[in-house]
Amino acid sequence: MSTPPLGSFTFILHAHLPYVLAHGRWPHGMDWLCECAAESYLPVLDTLNRLVDEGYSPRLTLGLTPILTEQLADEGFKHEFPSYLQKRIDDAVANRKEFEAQGSTHLAELASMWQAFFSSMLDRFLHHYQRDLVGAFRRLQEAGHIEVITSAATHGYLPLLGSDISVQAQVKQGIASYRRHFGCAPRGFWLPECGYRPRYFWASPIPGAEPAQPQLRKGIEEFLSEQGIEYFVIDSHLLMGGEAVGVYLDRFEALSTLWRQFASQYQPGPLSADKSPYRAYLVSAAPAGQQPVAVFTRDPDTGVQVWSGEHGYPGDGWYLDFHKKHYPGGHRYWRVTSSKSDLAEKWEYEPERVHDRILENAGHFKQVVKDVLGHFHQVTGEQGIVVAPYDAELFGHWWFEGPTWLYWVLRWMNEDPALRPVTCSQHLALQPPSTVITLPEGSWGQGGFHWIWLNDWTTWTWKHVYQAEAEYQDLCRRFAPHPDPQLQAVLKQAGRELLLLESSDWQFLISTWSARDYAELRCAEHFHIFQRLAGLARALGEGRSVDPGELAFLGTVQERDRVFPDLEPAWFSQLDHPPQ
Repeated sequence: MSTPPLGSFTFILHAHLPYVLAHGRWPHGMDWLCECAAESYLPVLDTLNRLVDEGYSPRLTLGLTPILTEQLADEGFKHEFPSYLQKRIDDAVANRKEFEAQGSTHLAELASMWQAFFSSMLDRFLHHYQRDLVGAFRRLQEAGHIEVITSAATHGYLPLLGSDISVQAQVKQGIASYRRHFGCAPRGFWLPECGYRPRYFWASPIPGAEPAQPQLRKGIEEFLSEQGIEYFVIDSHLLMGGEAVGVYLDRFEALSTLWRQFASQYQPGPLSADKSPYRAYLVSAAPAGQQPVAVFTRDPDTGVQVWSGEHGYPGDGWYLDFHKKHYPGGHRYWRVTSSKSDLAEKWEYEPERVHDRILENAGHFKQVVKDVLGHFHQVTGEQGIVVAPYDAELFGHWWFEGPTWLYWVLRWMNEDPALRPVTCSQHLALQPPSTVITLPEGSWGQGGFHWIWLNDWTTWTWKHVYQAEAEYQDLCRRFAPHPDPQLQAVLKQAGRELLLLESSDWQFLISTWSARDYAELRCAEHFHIFQRLAGLARALGEGRSVDPGELAFLGTVQERDRVFPDLEPAWFSQLDHPPQ
């Protein structure tokens, strides 16, 4: 008779990029999407398929945001991506010749490594996956090896959106997009930035913006419940209290500067001794009668092992450094050396020294999981679950060795009878939660609240968002039932521009200074486009003549921002199940 496992484990990889098709190329734009596809999405997909081919089931939970899925499925990406990969190959060849001429033999060998890497990615994309990455992930899900979950349509930061109708539309569009691409209903939902807000009387955090008077708003879980979503994920401090250790502070120096403005106001919540991140719970702040939604909690012990640039595995001195690049081409030829090293002090990368470090780090991670579950089982007698959520782009893009590390962790998890790899839905089926709890407001950002997305640098963006939300809801109430197909086309495109304006990426990029000019431009641009389309919709709806140039402008933005063909203006006209 076999011994029962100590408990369960799941990775949750959250893959997301804002909409960049036809909005620039380099350094922020189409090349950004291609870079993450080449260095993260394809290598992770290959890792999962390698495990399946070797007889292992990864049972990994993968979050693909709707706006990222739309881009990966777009014919424009499928056409552009091979050209991007060929350019990377050509740059590596040019680097090799340059290094050989200089007598830099080792650097020339590294250039050959990059040539081989991108050549492999090109071959896999064209011939193994037939340019269809979304279809490849769908096949893994249909075979039962992974679970794909959805998110808000454009990764809008739900706690700060100006109305419940806006939250409703982000959720409904996210689910509609998922159904179209994956052929089934999603069971799980990734809250952008793990941002959660319970039911309460909410007033605009922007002085002078509507609504000025507090209004009763539904909890985020209520929208998920109404749409049949079974679970979502939160950061540990929302469940347990205590200090909120953000996931981004180590990666963006500007956040350290910004955080100093808020640190003095931050007070960690009291610790809760009766809850555990190793159990799933049910969340509901609504009146009786609504189905609660399950919640999984990020494990802090495993989280720091990967997230931390200073103490985590990616900071190992032998791994490839992310920041130092060689131009032309932008390939990387240096190792981390030390987490405190500046770029001038980086030593050359030595691939032959890396394999043992990956094995050691993968073994250590598995043992951390085993120790956590063993301790929880010893104290409670229960089989717990360790939930390890990370940005998918961390694996390969930020941490080049990450996909290989992921392979060994998942393989060894499968081979250890004390551990049970599961998807989130599988865990709910094995151990249905029964305890109903309420949660405070917060996110997985530093300080556990909203300051990364709402601060002095970003207040103007929220004024644009709130103004456009109110105007679009008025347009939809007036004209959503109108039979004129031209008016409906304008309304739908205005809705797409609003969703793109609501993307949390603009505030995040402004606050981190990682692409501040680009984010400010995009936010202002989508607001301007929305205003023009709103004016066109009013003219058509009221039977006034319209400038032919405005109709030509509509065609231009329809081609450029060609997302969410199933958008319904009715989603924005009234709220389903208003809070009582």
